[in-house]
Amino acid sequence: MALQISATNPEHPALLLELPWHLPLEEWPEEVLVPLPRGISRHVVRYAQAGDEVIAVKELAERPALREYELLRDLDRLGIPAVDPLAVVTGRADGNGVPLESVLVTRHLGGSMPYRSMFETTMRPATMHRLMDALAVLLVRLHLAGFAWGDCSLSNTLFRRDAGAYAAYLVDAETGDLHPQLSPGQRDYDLDLARVNISGELLDLEASGALHPSVDPIEFGTEICARHGALWEELTRVSVYPAGKYHYIERRIRRLNELGFDVAEMQIEHSSNGDTVTFVPKVVDAGHHQRQLLRLTGLDTEENQARRLLNDLESWMATQDDYAPGDPLAARPEVLAHRWVRDVFRPTVRAVPLELRGSMDAAEIYHELLEHRWYLSEHAQQDIGLDTAVEDYIKKILPKARETLEPTIPE
Repeated sequence: MALQISATNPEHPALLLELPWHLPLEEWPEEVLVPLPRGISRHVVRYAQAGDEVIAVKELAERPALREYELLRDLDRLGIPAVDPLAVVTGRADGNGVPLESVLVTRHLGGSMPYRSMFETTMRPATMHRLMDALAVLLVRLHLAGFAWGDCSLSNTLFRRDAGAYAAYLVDAETGDLHPQLSPGQRDYDLDLARVNISGELLDLEASGALHPSVDPIEFGTEICARHGALWEELTRVSVYPAGKYHYIERRIRRLNELGFDVAEMQIEHSSNGDTVTFVPKVVDAGHHQRQLLRLTGLDTEENQARRLLNDLESWMATQDDYAPGDPLAARPEVLAHRWVRDVFRPTVRAVPLELRGSMDAAEIYHELLEHRWYLSEHAQQDIGLDTAVEDYIKKILPKARETLEPTIPE
């Protein structure tokens, strides 16, 4: 059987043809590999350079490779945070014609880290709680979309910084199934697997001495269930309000927006006697602040980063002479937003030298600078300008932070 590369983008096969598919992944030469931290996997996984792309290559049998490829494409269409599928390579054979396993090729998620790399230095419990928050949000988003993961764990997740928190991405969909809607039993099964997997992974870290002594692996495993349950209840519960109190519905929608979700479809029913109104959010989409920031500025960020940047944008717009909400002669929000990107956001980020950024993206750098400005202003008991904060951050904070930043991708 001849080598076959199935890909959605016509550029990818040309880039991938240069890689040594006649060799098992374990024998790939160092010159094509990229030294990035890898998580634990039941399969052989390697990072490689393909043109300007850094890709993750996973060896597995043909049928599950094709199935996972299609599932990842489905998740991409649904807007779920997951690794980006590029191709499936089948029909591999070594120099003697002996068949080799097929491979699934995904794009490397820039700035991401597997959980074991994050535990190379003992992680504080507060940081671990943020990881559980991120994983719970990811699991809720999957369940809202009708996706049963079947193997939720820290090992099957990648984490990226997100304005002081973390964003979680699914990295392994091999055991997943997509349905029109999940039953309570399917959700509970997924949660129970997550609880057992996470507790087991933390027990393994504890045995290796990499876990903070105050962390109970069993309690942290159970935490994912509590956090998922609280968020699921907030997103799906039925609310009954007195008739005429329609601002209660608006308040509920605002609460969902604050959590980072939009209500795309809702059901509102009056009771038979007309005394009450029942409100049910039927379709809830994640990424409220992401979409708002993207629409205004063209910046594509994580959700918490978008929330922080929007706050700064709104504060800046209020200082502009041509900002007058409701005035038809005033500048439109989109015009002011692009001016903020041009005059504030980009110059501020560019002031931070490339060699000091590590793998932090522009939005995360800007968030860090805003945090540092707030810290300096609190200490000085007066507002410290952004330029002063940038200078102090570069001189005093970044050199120390470089010691803990994850490896960057070599050029």
